[in-house]
Amino acid sequence: MGKGRLEAFSDGVIAIIITIMVLEMKVPHGEHLEALAPLIPVFLSYVLSFIYVGIYWNNHHHMLHATRRVDGRILWANLHLLFWLSLFPVVTSWVGENHYSALPTALYGVVLFMAGTAYWILSQAIIALEGKESLLGKAVGRDRKGLLSLAIYLMGTGLAFVDPRISQILYVTVAFIWLVPDRRIEIVLSREQ
Repeated sequence: MGKGRLEAFSDGVIAIIITIMVLEMKVPHGEHLEALAPLIPVFLSYVLSFIYVGIYWNNHHHMLHATRRVDGRILWANLHLLFWLSLFPVVTSWVGENHYSALPTALYGVVLFMAGTAYWILSQAIIALEGKESLLGKAVGRDRKGLLSLAIYLMGTGLAFVDPRISQILYVTVAFIWLVPDRRIEIVLSREQ
């Protein structure tokens, strides 16, 4: 089966997620610069989540570009990823409203961990269909970068109950690790062409 519908549907859902996140930011009360101060934590959590959603969108694009076909298992794995990404607006808003609180920060980490796990499951489903010698199979390999990210998310989730600021630093660190699109896929694709 072709992958066009999967790509189009995923792009649409991700666009809606970003729209919902920005709509969660409330208009400041007042006309002076001081009115923006209470929005700073909300804005910072939005920026981090926007970056994360952008990272997923970008890498999802690269992953599907390296994929020749999809099956039912891949469709469900993709829906699993989209489910966890769809929770970003809720946890983003909660962290923004309670920026140094343990439970919102920990739950943000859980959603990051589950989205990362779902992305890994999707990549493994594609590799299972197309083989370890497929473009994606060659590019991902053991996926140390992905597994390291999951470990950092787990650490951040646990450390939220010690000091939420440490967790937030860890979440930002993973975002920086992934900010540049996954070059592994681009390198394999360029070799194939």
